[in-house]
Amino acid sequence: MPTLKELLAQKTALENQIKSATREERAEAIAKVKSLMAEYGLTPADLRGKHTAKSAARGGSKVAAKYRNAATGDTWSGRGLRPNWLKAALAAGKRLEDFKL
Repeated sequence: MPTLKELLAQKTALENQIKSATREERAEAIAKVKSLMAEYGLTPADLRGKHTAKSAARGGSKVAAKYRNAATGDTWSGRGLRPNWLKAALAAGKRLEDFKL
């Protein structure tokens, strides 16, 4: 039966082989991808696809406010739950149209 020291040495050797094989296979994969890109005239932008550019352009943007509380300046886009200030105003008899921008 191997000793702990021998097993740890084998483990280190295997980890080094794994790292080496990973580097080699990645290099081969990159070379294949570059070759295919050159063959078909592709650019990195082509790899991102159509939807990524569109979603990146609109991703993270805020929706414009549709309603404003003139007294406090608070706004609401009309999406999601109604804010408390609007609920209170509507309960007090105001109309939603009174706050429309």
